[in-house]
Amino acid sequence: MTTGFGLRGAAPLLALLVLLAGATVQAGEQGDPPRILVTGEGKAEVAPDMAVLQLTVTREAETARAALDANSSAMAEVLAAMQAQGIEKRDLQTSNFSIQPRYHHPRPTSSGERKPPQIIGYVVRNSLTVRVRDIERVGAILDKSVSLGVNEGGQISFTNADPAEVIKRARIAAVEDARARALTLAMAAGVNLGKVLEISEQSFRPGPIPVVRAEMAMSRSADASVPVATGENTYRVTVNMAFAIK
Repeated sequence: MTTGFGLRGAAPLLALLVLLAGATVQAGEQGDPPRILVTGEGKAEVAPDMAVLQLTVTREAETARAALDANSSAMAEVLAAMQAQGIEKRDLQTSNFSIQPRYHHPRPTSSGERKPPQIIGYVVRNSLTVRVRDIERVGAILDKSVSLGVNEGGQISFTNADPAEVIKRARIAAVEDARARALTLAMAAGVNLGKVLEISEQSFRPGPIPVVRAEMAMSRSADASVPVATGENTYRVTVNMAFAIK
């Protein structure tokens, strides 16, 4: 009888323990702790040490073969000139190539009949991406390329071969800005700022800027370099941070 009574007496106790255990789990699942969410921004400037040029040779002819031969001859001279200017092969890359027909669209006849378009020639475009690591030579290289047959493009983007250090400075500035914002919010709310709970970032690198185009260079004499202003590159970092509230 003692055993039976003990089992019957233990049943309510076991049920109570199960209920308490369930309440503890629910309390842990009610949500995240109170937090302050902020976004910080940081930027850093640095002078570029490399330029990337987009040069295009365009040739037209009555046949695709003739247009291709003319284009290939001009581009071969451009490639040879780039290497003569000290540009390494690893810094020369064909970025686009196309052969497109040129059409003539006859006017409708007096009766309204429309004749199909006629191919009257072909256009061949060959684009070259050139990385110039000696940034002082950009103007001279543009002049030389135009004199050898580059007649389209000329877009320049100034960049940095290794921007890791400047991005690091922008990243530190963004975190400091986020922490300052969080402290201001905490003081205004009358609470204390706790530890960092979450952090994520987005980096923004400067994009290409059309500084000079080939048609501008064509108007200058062969012995004068195209004037090029490099300015500074601005690298930006945005961080999203979550701070606990003590």
